[in-house]
Amino acid sequence: MRLAVLQELAVVNDLEANLATVVDGMRAAADRGADVLVTPELFLTGYAPAAVRAAEASEAISAALEQVAQAAREIGIAVVVSFPAQDPDPAADDAWQIRAALIDADGRRLLDYGKVHLFGRDEAAAFSPSEKAPTVVDLLGVPTSMVICFDVEFPEIVRAAAVAGAELILAPTAMSEGFPEVSEVLLRARALENHAIVAYSNHAGVEDGIRYDGRSVIVGPHGRDLARAGQEPELIIADLDFEEVRRARAEIPYLDQRRPDLYSRWERG
Repeated sequence: MRLAVLQELAVVNDLEANLATVVDGMRAAADRGADVLVTPELFLTGYAPAAVRAAEASEAISAALEQVAQAAREIGIAVVVSFPAQDPDPAADDAWQIRAALIDADGRRLLDYGKVHLFGRDEAAAFSPSEKAPTVVDLLGVPTSMVICFDVEFPEIVRAAAVAGAELILAPTAMSEGFPEVSEVLLRARALENHAIVAYSNHAGVEDGIRYDGRSVIVGPHGRDLARAGQEPELIIADLDFEEVRRARAEIPYLDQRRPDLYSRWERG
């Protein structure tokens, strides 16, 4: 599998402009032989929780997602795209979540994930956290899962995806400047401790007064960079070796040697 990560600048509440950037990124990635493209958190609307939530353009967002699916079919590439949406649970009483979808090259939505860990007061005021565990789907023969931004900073959620069988974890994000250690330390740790490939796609530039850190990265199962972006808009690409994932898991079986019952007793005191 050849995987691409798009690091770009979104325009807050300009679905048309952001959709065009996503589709252009899909074409550029496909031209370079990529099978899948990961784009940043809330990229369809831009990352500005209060402004995006106030707009509540659910029909327009649904229409944009259908256009992404159509582009996936026409271009022949899978894509991860993130957006605000109502909680799919009918009992959620009009709660909105930060969500991301994995759409395959046939335009089918393989995976739809809601962000579990909200970051800061703005997100908590605008959105509700999901309580659903990451799920695993087959993407081109690869067990694949997804988390969003702050989620990846919690070892438990990435471990949950890996325990469920994920070998590839896709992570759209919106990381502001000033926290380079997340990309440079935590992402490498998440990949290494689970012997998984992790792809992290961030915004670049300034949106709604926030300067983003860039530093999008694709990390291999030994915690080593396969591709890394700087702080400006960029498309990075890596060829992924899932036999290396399986060899790493066989050599040092972190997942098999966990002792969750013991850990639970520790937590209960």
